[in-house]
Amino acid sequence: MPRPTALLLAAVALLGLGTAACGSDGTVAPSTTSADFTTVSGEIVVFAASSLTDAFTEIGDAFTAANPDAKVTFSFAASSELVAQIDQGAPADVFASADQKNMTKLTDKSKIAGQPTVFATNMLQIVVEPGNPKGIATVDDLAQRDLVVVTCDPEVPCGKYATQLFTNAGVSVTPKSLEQNVKAVITKVTSGEADAGVVYITDVLAAGDKAAGVDIPADVNVTAEYPIGVTTAAPNAIGAQAFVDFVNSTDGRKILSSFGFGAP
Repeated sequence: MPRPTALLLAAVALLGLGTAACGSDGTVAPSTTSADFTTVSGEIVVFAASSLTDAFTEIGDAFTAANPDAKVTFSFAASSELVAQIDQGAPADVFASADQKNMTKLTDKSKIAGQPTVFATNMLQIVVEPGNPKGIATVDDLAQRDLVVVTCDPEVPCGKYATQLFTNAGVSVTPKSLEQNVKAVITKVTSGEADAGVVYITDVLAAGDKAAGVDIPADVNVTAEYPIGVTTAAPNAIGAQAFVDFVNSTDGRKILSSFGFGAP
């Protein structure tokens, strides 16, 4: 059995790794390489925004390949829903939000250990059916009365961003329905229940040939910032910090980029 001194030194080394991952302003962590990580073990429960589903699933696979004694369990949902669950005591180790507002709800209650780091950015895009049969070309087109448009509920990040987009573009859009997460908006369009929706660029890419995207000009578009942090009550704090560090590593950011996410 390892001596207590050896265990203590290992724990200190891992905690030092987590501290080194934060920038001087405590907001954006510099990237590291996979060689910087010490093998960790145990289950790591990650609560992450729906728009991170595909990218984080691949990151989880890469993380466990490097840490075979660890198991990453994901819970994907709207950031606001995940905040409510954590606030009610859900046993999450890591929280990754699609906006700063929902992360702030937890930091204000001291439920995130240390300062969260922004690990990725995203932009909005109009999602339409393949071939864009309705000929939607601009945000203004979404105001047409004969179009069935869906967005996320303004209580969740993608809905808040859509509302901000319409304000920036000076357009009044009345959605046919308000969905609880961005994946539900994609489903409405790909199933033919809606003509268009407002989602993240990454979600249109993830839909593949089931959907098409209409670009939004940069002067009216909205940039989403994604922060991540270890929860104060994390059952596996060391593993949680190692996962956060991996997300911010060179390998983690390569995976995020491959799914369309921008750098922080």
